[in-house]
This record gives sequence, C-alpha cells and structure tokens, in this order.
Amino acid sequence: MTNTSSSTRTLERTLNLSSVVVIGVAWVTPLIALATIGIIIELSNGTAPTAYLITLLAMIFTAWSYGRMASVHYKSAGSAYTYVGMEMGPRLGFLTGWLILLDYFFIPLVVWLIGAAYLAEQFPAVPLGAWIIAFIVPTTLLNIIGIRVAAKANYLLVAFQLLVIAIFVALSLSHFAGHDTGATLLSPFFNQGTTFAALATAAAVAAYSFIGFDGLTLLTEETHDPRRTIPRAMLIVVAFFGVLFVGVAWVAQLVHPGTEFANVDSAALELARLVGGHLFAAIVLAGLIIGQFACGLAIQAGASRLLFTMGRDGVLPKSLSHLSPRYKTPVVGIVLIGLTGLVGLFMDVTTSASFINFGAFSAFILVNISTIMHYRRHRPGRGIGAILGWVVLPLAGAIVNFYLLMSLDIDARLIGGIWLALGVLWLAVLTRGFRQPPPRMQLDQPDQTQEQ
Repeated sequence: MTNTSSSTRTLERTLNLSSVVVIGVAWVTPLIALATIGIIIELSNGTAPTAYLITLLAMIFTAWSYGRMASVHYKSAGSAYTYVGMEMGPRLGFLTGWLILLDYFFIPLVVWLIGAAYLAEQFPAVPLGAWIIAFIVPTTLLNIIGIRVAAKANYLLVAFQLLVIAIFVALSLSHFAGHDTGATLLSPFFNQGTTFAALATAAAVAAYSFIGFDGLTLLTEETHDPRRTIPRAMLIVVAFFGVLFVGVAWVAQLVHPGTEFANVDSAALELARLVGGHLFAAIVLAGLIIGQFACGLAIQAGASRLLFTMGRDGVLPKSLSHLSPRYKTPVVGIVLIGLTGLVGLFMDVTTSASFINFGAFSAFILVNISTIMHYRRHRPGRGIGAILGWVVLPLAGAIVNFYLLMSLDIDARLIGGIWLALGVLWLAVLTRGFRQPPPRMQLDQPDQTQEQ
C-alpha cells in the first residue's frame, strides 16, 4: 500500500498517443517554419530546404536514441537527465539535467518575448511588458489546472497554425504558377551560391526549430503505455516537422528565390504580403501569436515536470516535487517558470535565445552516447540490426550534434560554458566535494493512476 507522501508525488496517467503527438507538435510549434524562414534563407544562401534536410537527419538520429532510451526507462519522467544518469552515472546525469535546463527554463521566456515583440510592434501604444505578462498569466493558469486541459487547448491552437500554413503553401504555389519568379522546382535545394559552410551554419540555426520534441519524454509518467507511446510519438513529431519545414522552405524560395528581405526577422510577413496581400499578412501575424501561446503552454508543462523529477530525486530543492492537491500538477515548477519569464522585461530576443541550443545539443550528444553504453552493458539485441539500432545510428547522431554544437557562435558557447561551470559548482556542493554521488534517480515510482 502506498503512503500519502508517495501518492502526492505521483502524476496521473491521462495521455494517449494522439495527445502526446499534439503536445509535441504544439511544443515545437508549426509556425516556427515561417517565423524563422528569413534567417534560414539568408544563412543558407537561398537553399533553406537543404539546410532543413541536414538538420532533419541529425534530429531523426537523436529521436531514435531517445526512443530507445524511453523504451528502456519508461517508468519515470526525466528525459536526458534520467537516461544519462542511469547509463553513465548520476554525476553526468545531474550535469545533463543542468544543461537541458538551459532550454526548458529559458525557451518559454524566448517564446513569450517573441510573441510580445510582434504585438508591441503592431500595437506600439501598449508596453512590451504588458504583452509579456499577458502571455505568462493564462499559460501558467492553464498548466496549473492540468495537462489534460492543456492538451485539449493545444488541439485547437495547433489546428489553427496548420490551417495558416496550408493557406500559405497553396497561395505560394499559385503565385509561382502565375508569375516568373526566376526559380525552378529544384533551385531552392541547390544554386550557384551553395556552399557546405553556408549550409552547415544554416543547419545549426535551423535545429532551433526542432527543439522541443525531446521534451515528450517528460510526459512519461502521465502517458498510457509509455514504453511504446513515447518512442512512436517522438519519431512521428520529428518526421512531421521535417516534412513541414522542408516543404514550407521550398515554396517560400519558389516565390522568393533571393536572400534579400526588408527585415529578415519579419520575412514571414513580407512573404505573406507577396502571395496573399495585407489581409493574409494579418492572418499570418495572428497565427504567429497563437503559435507562440501554444508553444509556451506545452514547453512550460514539460519543463515543470523536469523540475518535478529533479526535485523528487533531491538534486534540486524538494519543494519542486510538490503536486497541487487538487489538480495533481507540479505547481511550484510551473509558477517558477512563469516568474522566470518576467526576465524578458529586461532582455531582447537575440540575447535571450543565443544560448538555447548549447544545452540542447549537449544533451542530444549525451543521450546518443548513453544508448551506445546501454548496448555495451546489456546487449538488448543481437546481429547487424541491433548494432545498427543501438550503436551506428546513435553514434551518427552524436557526431552530427557535436558538429552543430561547434557551429554555434562564440557568445552562445561562452554563456553555455558559464552555465555548465555553475552546474559543476552546484554538483560539488551537492556531493560534498565530489566525495559522494548525488541522490540517485527514482525510476520505480508507483503507478497511482486514478479512476476517471
């Protein structure tokens, strides 16, 4: 029989495959394909679809490794933190969790800040800070009420985004068919200005568009049959976005084969006006705002569950593992992330987003290596297929992600390095100067699924 203390620290299983996929799609955000299109076009010298294909390759490898680890460690939430900790030791597990906190803790801030910046530009009479708060408050309240409510809200938010993208694709193809843009069906993939260096730089930035799929592992304790559901959901989400990003970039470069925009940061609105006029540009702007809200909703939910797991394990303050008695949600982590979003009042988008990828790529590398370590220790399969699935693909993922990490600008690597150093210092305190291991991960929490 489970005591009251443990039951208050167990999440409720309410999510099926479709719910997890929708949360993943909302987390990554479909309209990020338009929000960052100008930057990818510019960096790739007009071959954005090819840059996305390179990034897709790295993300598929990584999603495969995450899926392998999720199928093995399926009893608890924790993401890369759990997997690396179990396969490579609790100290590396802690540092992995610390690194991934760079993403989970600050991506909501960036998401809310981007949405607020769009609105502040459109309605300059309203202060930027007011728009930031307008994003944070309802998002935080929805996540406190419960992941099931957030999932239902995400269905509508994701549907609207996909409708906007479908209209953009249709209008772009119609514009291309009726105008001589100078592009061919293949020119978006390769042109005279294509270089490997440009593609690599663009691919490293394009990886930001995919970040978020890994957070689905944080929903393990709230998912039915997580051993099968989480790996399938991750691959579905990555494949879906790979097709979406490549397709949107392709039609965008059909109607705009060059790399020059009036404002590269708002290129989506310029493209929307080109193919659909000012009315459609207004619809795209509305879609971008809706997308930012949906993304913030899903990311805050997953991030709070990472804090819940690390708090429950004792590597962060225990108060983070507190669940709301009424809603059974990690309310302390949810509120803390909401408060962190207020830092956006004092930062700009470029600064706040500069170090996001450092934590993600570092975690991706370690998860790929953890998959190889699991095979080395446990031999879960035999033959060429097992070697391919447990060694070759994860190794390829680790190599590609390391290359992307090294392709980040110097400021991102510097800030990431400082964050890592702080993590090492906290680990030293936690382990009394590395003389003892940090608290171990709890992967055998009782299943307290409640009757519906």
